[in-house]
Amino acid sequence: MFRALAVLRVVVLGYAVALNAYRSNFDHPVLGWVCVAVMVVATVAATVVYAAPERRVPAVLLADLALAVGLLLATPVVKGPWFQATIPGYWIVGALLAWAVRYGWRGGTVAAVLLGAVDLLTRDHVAQKDWGNVFLILLGGSMVGFVCESLKAMAAERDQAQREAAAAAERARLARAVHDGVLQVLSLVQRQGGELGRAAGAQEQALRTLIRSQDAVTATPQALAGHADLAGALGALGSRPGVEVALPAGTVALPAHAVTELAAVVGACLDNVERHVGADARAWVLVDDLGDRVEVSVRDEGPGIAPGRLEVAEQEGRLGVSESIRGRIRDLGGTASLDTGSYGTEWTFVVPREEDR
Repeated sequence: MFRALAVLRVVVLGYAVALNAYRSNFDHPVLGWVCVAVMVVATVAATVVYAAPERRVPAVLLADLALAVGLLLATPVVKGPWFQATIPGYWIVGALLAWAVRYGWRGGTVAAVLLGAVDLLTRDHVAQKDWGNVFLILLGGSMVGFVCESLKAMAAERDQAQREAAAAAERARLARAVHDGVLQVLSLVQRQGGELGRAAGAQEQALRTLIRSQDAVTATPQALAGHADLAGALGALGSRPGVEVALPAGTVALPAHAVTELAAVVGACLDNVERHVGADARAWVLVDDLGDRVEVSVRDEGPGIAPGRLEVAEQEGRLGVSESIRGRIRDLGGTASLDTGSYGTEWTFVVPREEDR
């Protein structure tokens, strides 16, 4: 707003200088052109000073407004008591709008009342057009101030929403990481207490690595710009007992972060098969490269998921499906669909190509 105001100051200054030069109706020409020169210097100074937010202090705005009032008061001295137009003319709107931008509708109204009152009080005869000009000053100061206050409030709300969204995304990402690591280990401890020491040590190292990686990922987002082979990443899951992976011929190139997330999603599905169906349960992973999108399905022949079980788990704070699976796919701009029943469970994930999103 102050940048736009700087442009407006130059425009109204040019108009004021041209009008005074055209009329040249000063009783004291030297004083008149001194006033015009003061307006030129003040415009340049205001443009420089207001350009830096830290310099927009009350003293500067008071000086700006005082100069506009002073030029109005000087008009009857320089032009004579029967003047029709003030020396600064529309130039005073620079100070008026500066107050409106800085202090909102209250500041704009205060400046407008002061400037309008001085303009009227310096005249021996107040014409109808003079009342109209004062009304426009009052309207402009209050309305511009109101709009500026609204814009500031909207910007503050936007910044707050962005911070909350970033915090929520980070909480979801950490929840996935914890689910995929720590919570899986705790589940393992419940089943196989003898492996507690080894698993705890591995998770300690994993968490330390996660913490160290935070700054690196934030500082170098270009690290996610590369691509990786989804087929190779998911093919490695075929080494799990009872897991069969069907892949297309050739590579399935996707952005590296998308490959990492999809591999984590499929891994979480297979973990669920092992936990809920059995360590020896069979599972199938199918990858289809459809050009504009990639489709991955994970199927087992277990008893299926009872109706409402996932909703209850989410309400209880168990975020395995909602965040480790659905949350990851949602963040990739894809969809996750579930088909379950007595015949088994099948997850289908569809993720669009990066360039098509």
